[in-house]
Amino acid sequence: MGWNISGKVWKYGDNVNTDVIIPGKYLVITDPVELGKHAMEGLDDEFSLKVKSGDVMVGGRNFGCGSSREHAPVALKAAGVGAVVAESLARIFYRNSINLGLPVLECRGVYEAFEQGDLIAVDVFEGRVTNLNRGRSLQAAPLPEFIVGILSSGGLTPYLKQHMDEW
Repeated sequence: MGWNISGKVWKYGDNVNTDVIIPGKYLVITDPVELGKHAMEGLDDEFSLKVKSGDVMVGGRNFGCGSSREHAPVALKAAGVGAVVAESLARIFYRNSINLGLPVLECRGVYEAFEQGDLIAVDVFEGRVTNLNRGRSLQAAPLPEFIVGILSSGGLTPYLKQHMDEW
């Protein structure tokens, strides 16, 4: 089973927190499309104008740290980010992303293997991350089967709706 995402790399360093992913002044917005227009505004005012559907965010250590705001993965997904691949992910950002259907992978060496603008291919379920400019592949930590199920369903709510009769 595979789920392939490919696009351009948007590279950010260590400790990218939820307040730069979606600044606090936008937390009153409930429309995902509107949130997406402000994604990464804390670091790059023009990110939402430049990102294309399926592009991949590559991060350093502790990506998504800070407050527990579901707005952060919602904004990234609505902006067009197809996946986040980082050296490590803050646990709450990881769970919020999975629950909202945004694929996130931890992959040692990913930060050094990519430059801003490189072309990337990510096989989410196999955990293969490939730099298409350099022909180099890395192996991310595999996702547990239940997380694969949640992502395949589009997030936790659709997953629960699909499996309600089983319980």
